[in-house]
Amino acid sequence: MANLLDNAIAAVAPGWAFRRAQSRRALAAYEAASPRRNGGKMRPDNSSADLLTLRASGNMRGYARVLEQNHDLASGILDTLVNNVVGANGISVEPMPRRKNGELHTEFSKQLLKLWTDFKKRPDVTWEHQWPQVERLMCRAWMRDGEAFMQYLEGFIIGLDHGTKVPLSVELIEADYLPHWYRDDSAGIDQSIERNGWGRARNYWVLKDHPQGVSFQYGNSTDMRRVPADKMTHLKLVTRFRQSRGVSVFATIMIRLENIKDYEESEQIAARVAAAMCAAIVKGTPDTYVSPETETDREFKFSPGMVFDNLQEGERVETIQSNRPSGLLGDFRYMMLRAAAAGSKVNFHSISKDFNGTYVGLRLAMVDADSNYKSLTNEFIGSVTQPTYERFARLAVLSGAARITADLDMDTLTDAEYFGPRMASADPLKEGRANIEAVQAGHKSSPQVIRENGANPDAVMEQSAQWQKNALDKDLNFTTFNIAPAQEGQFMDNATTSG
Repeated sequence: MANLLDNAIAAVAPGWAFRRAQSRRALAAYEAASPRRNGGKMRPDNSSADLLTLRASGNMRGYARVLEQNHDLASGILDTLVNNVVGANGISVEPMPRRKNGELHTEFSKQLLKLWTDFKKRPDVTWEHQWPQVERLMCRAWMRDGEAFMQYLEGFIIGLDHGTKVPLSVELIEADYLPHWYRDDSAGIDQSIERNGWGRARNYWVLKDHPQGVSFQYGNSTDMRRVPADKMTHLKLVTRFRQSRGVSVFATIMIRLENIKDYEESEQIAARVAAAMCAAIVKGTPDTYVSPETETDREFKFSPGMVFDNLQEGERVETIQSNRPSGLLGDFRYMMLRAAAAGSKVNFHSISKDFNGTYVGLRLAMVDADSNYKSLTNEFIGSVTQPTYERFARLAVLSGAARITADLDMDTLTDAEYFGPRMASADPLKEGRANIEAVQAGHKSSPQVIRENGANPDAVMEQSAQWQKNALDKDLNFTTFNIAPAQEGQFMDNATTSG
């Protein structure tokens, strides 16, 4: 029957028929864990990763965007992920080029860092976003849509003003511009990605305009532009080998978030109903009830302090009590949030805003979530920040913006260290003391601690030197000035006293 209906719809409204079929495929792909009626067993699905994404990713992406726009918890999950994976100021980059004798080339590092700071002001072709915002937008699209694309534009391009000293710009591209349905077997194109025999991407085929409201028949080669793979970054969330397209982080928790929202809305409606006070006139007991010969409507208007003075003999007024809203809402929401946090890789306390508990408990929760954040940060750096910086460093030399010296080891030109946001502190004093002991014991260096806090060690050194010089010129002396090497056991006492 469904096929007959689909065929009839296809005859008069092909676009509608396609969307119906697409939705059915999406449910079939990502409702694989739905129980059967005869025993609740899961339905096996051994489809390839690309077939699953072809069936569902488009609709899944649309559902995820609806959640972001209309569900506070979904928006909070995305905010938490972006803040902990990329951070407020983006990924920190510290150039690490070396001289031929192996020493760090600090002078050339400062050149690159200065040019990198200039590039970060206008990195994208629209001049609307600075680099930290570009990274945050890429990370948000990555989590919400499952993937995001970024094209590199280098050197002189007609009509494009880079606006920076190094001729490099980036173009942010949403996943919609690379339709899943675009396929050409003769050219090795599947889901808008052209690959060689080994599965390596050669070209990306990108729509010239956003496909919103366009029918399935829209896609063809004249409507698309080819972007070579070496000019494109594809950041995707995958869980399978050779998975061409990514899947939203909401894929496994989408129904759970909807259930939370539906339950909350139901309780709100119940609370409104319960707030509307009702009363009933009780006439004795049911076994003594006698039907009146004539029935007339009786009306009582409620008002503060009113007295019922027209009740008949044996009648009394009783209010109707409501047991809603349910007291179970809090427990239900709590357990559902914990499950949603586990599925979305975020810290439960961050999305629930419930920070009650001991220091040890909060610290363990942070450490547990931090492993997820660091894993995602490393993946983001490897796909976005590092390729962009390495391309930038090479262009800085080729364009003449950075002047190299004879002692520079060119093999280390693009070397750099990358630092994501540090783990939130449950007790800054305890963790600060732990860092002091680690530095004193040689387990960490002071520059390493500074980098973990998101700062540049050289900048901190220069600022500290200048601050001390200015303070001593004004005959000011602080406890941090001229500290002699501490004896064993004194360092913590002095640090505690100074604090």
